[in-house]
Amino acid sequence: MELTSVLKFLENRSILVTGATGFLAKIFVEKILRVQPNVKKLYLLLRAQDNNAALQRFNNEAVAKDLFKLLREKHGANLNTLISERTTIIPGDITFENLGIKDSNLLEEMWREVDVVVNLAATTNFDERYDVSLGLNTFGAINVLNFAKKCSKLKVLLHVSTAYVSGEKRGLILETPYNLGETLNGTSGLDIYTEKKVMEETLKQLRLEGSSQESITSAMKELGLQRARKYGWPNPYVFTKALAEMILGDLKEDVPLVIFRPTIVTSTLQDPFPGWVEGIRTIDSLAVGYGKGKLTCFLGDPEAIIDLIPADMVVNAMIVTMMAHADQRGSQIIYHVGTSVSNPVTFACPQENAFRYFKEHPWIDKQGKPVIVGKVNVLSSMDSFRRYMALRYMLPLKGLEILNTILCQFFQDKYSELDRKIKFVMRLIDLYEPYLFFKGVYDDMNTEKLRRAAKESGIETDVFNFNPKSINWEDYFRNTHIPGVVKYVLK
Repeated sequence: MELTSVLKFLENRSILVTGATGFLAKIFVEKILRVQPNVKKLYLLLRAQDNNAALQRFNNEAVAKDLFKLLREKHGANLNTLISERTTIIPGDITFENLGIKDSNLLEEMWREVDVVVNLAATTNFDERYDVSLGLNTFGAINVLNFAKKCSKLKVLLHVSTAYVSGEKRGLILETPYNLGETLNGTSGLDIYTEKKVMEETLKQLRLEGSSQESITSAMKELGLQRARKYGWPNPYVFTKALAEMILGDLKEDVPLVIFRPTIVTSTLQDPFPGWVEGIRTIDSLAVGYGKGKLTCFLGDPEAIIDLIPADMVVNAMIVTMMAHADQRGSQIIYHVGTSVSNPVTFACPQENAFRYFKEHPWIDKQGKPVIVGKVNVLSSMDSFRRYMALRYMLPLKGLEILNTILCQFFQDKYSELDRKIKFVMRLIDLYEPYLFFKGVYDDMNTEKLRRAAKESGIETDVFNFNPKSINWEDYFRNTHIPGVVKYVLK
């Protein structure tokens, strides 16, 4: 694989980015504007009522963030000019044909100008309604592909999926595609359009029955879980992402297709600066709960490998793959972007470093008092977790139920609240159990080949570093990731 300059590739390119206010999308946009301000145009699609609302949303959720501070320092008052010249903020929705873009002149311009399509729009909620996850993750991806086919200058379509389309596979998981109708448990009969029909008929029936919105939401969440598990996937998020990969591979025709499978994405390692993160990522919920003194136990195998990858490395790899696979008509390649093979880290590492960090830098609570943390009780199996829940919560709940009955529902509100919280925790554990005890590692041979080719070609590897071997996990957790979570999430 012979590569040329990434910066030169980006120069004078027009790139469509869907889901433009998402975590990775914002890092992607900031990176390109910073390192290649001579990009021709970034078409940024996001959900909004109209152009003004779209612009306001992008400014509030992207430009105003610390993420853009280097750009602000570099361009000062001219930053707004750069953004207005190099970006077009578009209200739209990938669940609709033509991505919900209503301006016909803009559509014609995009079909004429767009070189690269990057699909980052998705719902990553493990417990999402089935109609939402199927509409956005699967059929939304089809709409993006159909749009890309209309772009006369298209060089590549980059679809961002997730490594966890693998479900609960064990051992070495390869960078191989899923064929249409393939399932993880061997169950036959999987058909994407049948899934859509099942979803639509269920929704129609619920509405005919006059079900409340709350009941419909609950039923659609349960349907997503049932359909995913029927075919071997643990939740509707990874199921609908796997369906998208299947259908894209089947319908792509001569479109150059790159399917990108990052693992668990964490705060930036170095670019634009160390430790930027937004929202509570999967692993960060543990750090947040621990730092605030609310996490008394941890469920998971401390010696199990957890596959984490800093967000800037994901974005750097995305940009390099765009250049590497441009104009490869009809090709399809899959990239795992993670660390479980190249630079593995166990669950114990973030646990231990969180303890050390919060011991040295305790969280100050609302009363101005430091929260003193101790070692958490590690529950290394589901059996130990069930025993813990039974002794600490279920027995007291049963006692409260009996007392409430004796005292004529005097403690009904307290009982209902505690019962609700326990059911919520058990639902979360049901959703996350496959990842807490995950026994797979992600082969990244394609990504490694790309790294080697980039190094051998002498392209800008300092600007676009995605080598996981460069991560010092102890230093990253203590001095970058956890301080970033404290600054941007633990507020």
